[in-house]
Amino acid sequence: MAQCVQSVQELIPDSFVPCVAALCSDEAERLTRLNHLSFAELLKPFSRLTSEVHMRDPNNQLHVIKNLKIAVSNIITQPPQPGAIRKLLNDVVSGSQPAEGLVANVITAGDYDLNISATTPWFESYRETFLQSMPASDHEFLNHYLACMLVASSSEAEPVEQFSKLSQEQHRIQHNNDYSYPKWFIPNTLKYYVLLHDVSAGDEQRAESIYEEMKQKYGTQGCYLLKINSRTSNRASDEQIPDPWSQYLQKNSIQNQESYEDGPCTITSNKNSDSNLLSLDGLDNEVKDGLPNNFRAHPLQLDSSSDPSNSIDGPDHVKSASSLHETKKANTGIIHGACLTLTDHDRIRQFIQEFTFRGLLPHIEKTIRQLNDQLISRKGLSRSLFSATKKWFSGSKVPEKSINELKNTSGLLYPPEAPELQIRKMADLCFLVQHYDLAYSCYHTAKKDFLNDQAMLYAAGALEMAAVSAFLQPGAPRPYPAHYMDTAIQTYRDICKNMVLAERCVLLSAEILKSQSKYSEAAALLIRLTSEDSDLRSALLLEQAAHCFINMKSPMVRKYAFHMILAGHRFSKAGQKKHALRCYCQAMQVYKGKGWSLAEDHINFTIGRQSYTLRQLDNAVSAFRHILINESKQSAAQQGAFLREYLYVYKNVSQLSPDGPLPQLPLPYINSSATRVFFGHDRRPADGEKQAATHVSLDQEYDSESSQQWRELEEQVVAVVNRGVIPSNFYPTQYCLNSYSDNSRFPLAVVEEPITVEVAFRNPLKVPLLLTDLSLLWKFQSKDSSGKDNEEVKELVTGEPEMIGTEVISEFLINGEESKVARLKLFPHHIGELHILGVVYNLGTIQGYMTVDGIGALPGCHTGKHSLSMSVRGRQDLEIQGPRLNNTKEEKTSIKYGPDRRLDPIITAEMPLLEVFFIHFPTGLLCGEIRKAYVEFVNVSKCPLTGLKVVSKRPEFFTFGGNTDVLTPLSPSASENCSAYKTVVTDSTSVCTALISSASSVDFGTGIGSQPEVIPVPLPDTVLLPGASVQLPMWLRGPDEEGVHEINFLFYYESVKKQPKICHRILRHTAVICTSRSLNVRATVCRSNSLEDEEGRGGNMLVFVDVENTNTSEAGVKEFHIVQVSSSSKHWRLQKSVNLSENKDAKLASREKGKFCFKAIRCKEKEVATQPSEKYTFADIIFGNEQIISSASPCADFFYRSLSSELKKAQLSVHAEKQSIEDAVRLIQKCSEVDLNIVVLWKAYVVEDSKQLILEGQHHVLLRTIGKEAFSCPQKQEPPEMELLKFFRPENTTVPLRPSVEQLSNLIKTSLHYPESFNHPFHQKSLCLVPVTLLLSNCSKADVDVIVDLRHKTTSPEALEIHGSFTWLGQTQYKLQLKSQEIHSLQLKACFVHTGVYNLGTPRVFAKLSDQVTVFETSQQNSMPALIIINNV
Repeated sequence: MAQCVQSVQELIPDSFVPCVAALCSDEAERLTRLNHLSFAELLKPFSRLTSEVHMRDPNNQLHVIKNLKIAVSNIITQPPQPGAIRKLLNDVVSGSQPAEGLVANVITAGDYDLNISATTPWFESYRETFLQSMPASDHEFLNHYLACMLVASSSEAEPVEQFSKLSQEQHRIQHNNDYSYPKWFIPNTLKYYVLLHDVSAGDEQRAESIYEEMKQKYGTQGCYLLKINSRTSNRASDEQIPDPWSQYLQKNSIQNQESYEDGPCTITSNKNSDSNLLSLDGLDNEVKDGLPNNFRAHPLQLDSSSDPSNSIDGPDHVKSASSLHETKKANTGIIHGACLTLTDHDRIRQFIQEFTFRGLLPHIEKTIRQLNDQLISRKGLSRSLFSATKKWFSGSKVPEKSINELKNTSGLLYPPEAPELQIRKMADLCFLVQHYDLAYSCYHTAKKDFLNDQAMLYAAGALEMAAVSAFLQPGAPRPYPAHYMDTAIQTYRDICKNMVLAERCVLLSAEILKSQSKYSEAAALLIRLTSEDSDLRSALLLEQAAHCFINMKSPMVRKYAFHMILAGHRFSKAGQKKHALRCYCQAMQVYKGKGWSLAEDHINFTIGRQSYTLRQLDNAVSAFRHILINESKQSAAQQGAFLREYLYVYKNVSQLSPDGPLPQLPLPYINSSATRVFFGHDRRPADGEKQAATHVSLDQEYDSESSQQWRELEEQVVAVVNRGVIPSNFYPTQYCLNSYSDNSRFPLAVVEEPITVEVAFRNPLKVPLLLTDLSLLWKFQSKDSSGKDNEEVKELVTGEPEMIGTEVISEFLINGEESKVARLKLFPHHIGELHILGVVYNLGTIQGYMTVDGIGALPGCHTGKHSLSMSVRGRQDLEIQGPRLNNTKEEKTSIKYGPDRRLDPIITAEMPLLEVFFIHFPTGLLCGEIRKAYVEFVNVSKCPLTGLKVVSKRPEFFTFGGNTDVLTPLSPSASENCSAYKTVVTDSTSVCTALISSASSVDFGTGIGSQPEVIPVPLPDTVLLPGASVQLPMWLRGPDEEGVHEINFLFYYESVKKQPKICHRILRHTAVICTSRSLNVRATVCRSNSLEDEEGRGGNMLVFVDVENTNTSEAGVKEFHIVQVSSSSKHWRLQKSVNLSENKDAKLASREKGKFCFKAIRCKEKEVATQPSEKYTFADIIFGNEQIISSASPCADFFYRSLSSELKKAQLSVHAEKQSIEDAVRLIQKCSEVDLNIVVLWKAYVVEDSKQLILEGQHHVLLRTIGKEAFSCPQKQEPPEMELLKFFRPENTTVPLRPSVEQLSNLIKTSLHYPESFNHPFHQKSLCLVPVTLLLSNCSKADVDVIVDLRHKTTSPEALEIHGSFTWLGQTQYKLQLKSQEIHSLQLKACFVHTGVYNLGTPRVFAKLSDQVTVFETSQQNSMPALIIINNV
């Protein structure tokens, strides 16, 4: 139980006090009425004695009474009606609420911290009123009148006569059988005569003389002169006199009706229809019976007009709030005791002392003695005989506990003079004067007698008071007999069916058990008495039981909460809404956040309902909000009901303050961090052959790898524009901001370009939510041209739309448990700073989903695609937490978050806006296939744009053509078959010999040092005006590897007039191309053995080209025609084809291979000398009747692009080696190097939809080393096999770099000139001498020392078998020095002795660079066998 102001030792004596009646004459009543008080009320604050009182018990022992209090009340001849008592108790409880600002106790139990009000004043008020308003009954005498005060005024004509009348009246009431009420303790009631004297108006001498007369007649002990009203009430009150009456009167007058001023929607409390405001003494009632003094009806008497059945839940019980308020105001203005001074207060106090000391206590003492004597005398014969016969007949004493076995004989009544009742009377008297020992023994004796007689009501009363007396005995000689109380309660409740007495037992016993810390027993007792007959009682007892559970040594928190809920429910049924709400709120602390979701929902729902009823709308809203936002486990129907209730309450709240700020709505959930912001227009859909650039859109998923690639491309182009340096203020352009992007800076948006915010909603409920009129909430600070700030906060479009236009989504439906994104747009029309704060919308449900209690849609609802049941307008803020900072030590040790500014864009001045469209852009190509498409550039803004560039990681994929018009063919129709190439028709004579042209790589934008990836777009006049569009041809070449290729283009452009904030803009496009296999080209180059060419210069080479058709004819390719082979080099060119076949057109069907052989010669010096670095010579060998000019676009473009990308790869590999190569080695290496590039041009015949198409393309092979095979497509490298690890200590000796054998063998090129067959008459001359010329050619650019050794013999027997042996005649070793690229001839003689086939290739040639010491032998592996046939003639 909760803590109480009074201890149980104070509570019980205060609850059972001697009762005194008061009977006043009208004149006396008038005097007290001047103070707005009745006589009984006047005495109330002074009814407790200030000093100890002494009396003697029957054994003549002195007995001390402490803190004695007496109860004086006007005589009332009607017993109170139960309905009126119920009403009084209801009002007392509703009038007592927790004090504002009361500090609650914090109880920590386990992991619960609960704020609980330690005291329950409403329960104490209830208990006090309940005990005071108990009607007197015949089985006990505790509240029977012991004495009667007869009060007359000194101003009456015949006061003494008035006293006689009052005395007769009292006698008539007590002894006349017409009056069964009130009850009197003993027939001989003490009469005490009080003369009231009005000091301010009356005659004091007369009063004194009357008083003397009274003393003569009634004795000094039996009368008193009480002087009051020492000042007139109308006099200005100079001094403030305290008002001790208000606290007593307030409790007892039934005017505290605040808690019933509820909303019209609930029928609440037990109020009487049009009842008068009742007060305890009923002073407002009329005078009855024409008696000289009016016996009023009991204050708890209900009006005759009100039907008791209506008193609890009558439908028309609600009194108008205004009349209640008026009554309250009228009542609060009254000052009690206005005519009394402090001296008067002391006089009244003195009067009570006198009355108790001289009148009441002697009377009680005398009565106890008389009763005691009677009992002793009666106990003699009759009692003992009576009890003996009882024992003989009954056999044994009936045990107290086994009440259920007894017959239901609570109806046994004793006559008033029955000896058993005399014991009870004596016990009650002893109890009232705190003589608990004697009281206990009397109760104990009476209890036995009552049980013997089976008078169960009397027995229960005796048991109850015996238990209380035992507890209150000083020194506690015996333990508290709780079983007495249990028996009494059971008897009252089950046998006597008297719940009022049972309740009194429970209240007393629980308080006693609480004082002994027996909380568990107290709780059980309290719970036992909860029943259906009284909700208020059940509620209060359940609440006290809950307090018992929490006050235990180890608090039972969940039991506390459960019983609080039960109490709240019963309070609610009893119409005590405030108390119900309080109970639920207290219990909520336990269930909150512990996973009891259904319990939480129930409590929150009830709190919401009760708060709404009490017009605590904010609390109601917050409770309903909780039900909706916690992950609810309720059914869809229940959730729908919760949501409708919430919307209904919310609507009422918003109607109270229609102009207030918009409330925060709890639904749907917004995942703020998933908010994405997109700057710019939506992408246009593809229009026929026109395909818009993909750019950036909200439909694309974020990919960190690709965003990094785009960033690198942008950095690349910015670096090129800024002469190779990225400016310090450069920041990569971000069109779409999300949780992965860098949002630490304020994003830049351009005026007149929309800003789209994608908000991620989630509906946690199982019922659909309908958001209507959904738009963004923003704040805008505009910047004038003068730089002044004008702040404007806007919420809706209805304001001034010239600053920011806001898009409104009229309906947005989110189904149950669905996540859905809404894209909301803003259109900035002015420069400044924009802050997107959140979203604003009407939240509602769909009417059709579940009807709201059968009512149709509410008036004023939105009618759209879905019918809306009810909606409220509100907002939700978008608050995004930035990334956690983790750079400095301080940031690592603490939790700090950086800013996230994606919702705070700065609106900048106008910028140009480019749109790019691709026309006839293919999605599939053959490897190496060339296709021509068109690109359209459109400036859709109001500013001209310039500096248009495109950057791509795959520049070899596309070209816009060369820099000069001559090199770029105008349109595809310039040749037959609409070829993408620039072609010239040739005559048939020039077949197989090369046609020569030249071009510079500078013309194709791939000069040395420039970035090949960054390509300027050749706009006419380099500027694109607002609204203008330009179409440019674009050639594409299918990548050499088959598969799907994603090729990223980044278009870069600037404004003509420079902007301070945005320097440039970009547009992205990703092209996806699927390539399929076409041709595989392999080529090798080797030195020709013929040293002379037509011009007589050395240095011819042979080029072998193998072409294989690897196409598997998926693309419907029938066959490939090789139409032309071209070479491109700075130093070499193809001269002619040496193919022996006469087949003019080389066709390759599927999986066929073709082999070509070409002669290559050095370019003429004059051709090379003009621009040695950049001029390339192109030579075309044609197999058809049409020459493709390989030095023009697009052939040369793609050649240069593939060349530069190969060079880039080569550079990377060289950088990886990073070794300083000796000059000598470098020179030797150069001998075997060649830079000859072969371009194979082809056509493919494709059948598609029964039409024949001709595709064309080109493959490049870059020949770098003599004798080494090169390929057109990159070769797949086999992964190396795993080797065992070798552990050894590395030696520090660095091995000098030696050139490889192949490189050395290329220093000197040797060639033997001799007749193929030689006829010699061996029979004439036995030795055959053949002249042989050995040509030595220095291939390097340095002087070379050469040694020719002829002594070498072929020793291998196989060689001897095949070739016969011969000898060289003459000098066997020659030492020569060859200058750079010099050719030297040696005349040798070979001697043969008989016929045969001989190999002359035996001379060994050694060579070294003149300035080097080391000799490197040049092996002749690469020279073919020099066979000579010697014939005999």
